[in-house]
Amino acid sequence: MNSVAKTVLQRLGLGLITLFIVSIIIFSAVAMLPGDFAKATLGQSATPETVAALQHEIGLDRPPVERYFSWVGKMVKGDFGSSFASRTGYRRTVAEIIAPRLYNTMFLAVMTALIAVPLALGLGIVAALYRNSWFDRVVNTVTLTTISFPEFFVAYMLAFLVISRDTFAGTEFAQSLPAWLAISINWTLNVVPKFPTLANINDETPFWDHVWRAALPSITLTLVIVAHMMRMTRAAILNILSSPYIDMARLKGMGPMVVVVRHALPNAWAPIVTVVAFNLAYLIVGVVIVEVVFVYPGVGQLMVDAVRSRDVPVVQACALVFAAAYILLNLIADIISIATNPRLLHPR
Repeated sequence: MNSVAKTVLQRLGLGLITLFIVSIIIFSAVAMLPGDFAKATLGQSATPETVAALQHEIGLDRPPVERYFSWVGKMVKGDFGSSFASRTGYRRTVAEIIAPRLYNTMFLAVMTALIAVPLALGLGIVAALYRNSWFDRVVNTVTLTTISFPEFFVAYMLAFLVISRDTFAGTEFAQSLPAWLAISINWTLNVVPKFPTLANINDETPFWDHVWRAALPSITLTLVIVAHMMRMTRAAILNILSSPYIDMARLKGMGPMVVVVRHALPNAWAPIVTVVAFNLAYLIVGVVIVEVVFVYPGVGQLMVDAVRSRDVPVVQACALVFAAAYILLNLIADIISIATNPRLLHPR
């Protein structure tokens, strides 16, 4: 077995161990959540016997250790269990609840990645080529500004811009401005597409309609993550551009873009892929706030609703899906980094 395959297997084993530890943390954290599903469902007027009967029905009367190993054992077989909202004759599995929500979250993540990754790489390459130029300064300023704001602020500001598109001209603020300025602002706002501020999406929503309704959440996430990837791309390429073989390529008469794309970028993949993977993982595990703001029916919104209703199996499954996605994407980044830079196999 060669060293690359051995290292990949070691990383996979480490990932499985990490996921096992994370499952313990998730189960323990959810078990310590305040409140009880049975009491919350039956209300304060329920008798202790009724509460005990419901707890027995959904398994909350068993010891935590027994419940944990039962949960993990079923998960290994692909069974996420049943929602606490299930009743006799009306069984709702966690898998059937999560599946459409996971599709929506993955749809939003992929849509954002298709916009953000090429944009960040392009901006990073151009910023590195024209270091300290006005373009470099503007791009760095804009990206640092967007990343300085929390996600919910960016989301609400984008929604406000879309709403102001039709309402600005009639506001007192617009009427207090000079006519030319009010007209200019109103014209600028009308350039903004009238994206839906609420993502009303269901299983029957057509593909392109889904894209249209997910536009604002996707733009919000793009503005939040593009700065990290752009700055890392810029820094990695600038570091490579100072290498002797880059000077040799320039002496051979190669153009700046050819030097970057053919010589610098392939050798800068390790740090770039790592930061891209971190941000792609964020697109899956960090969308909770954005999904709540735009009422987007993804796993993040489902998890918030499940925590509110104390539906423990759904909360645990959502948290484990997030953890598994994060660990998997980081493993992929680690493997790609090793494959593109074999020196990482033999650290000094």
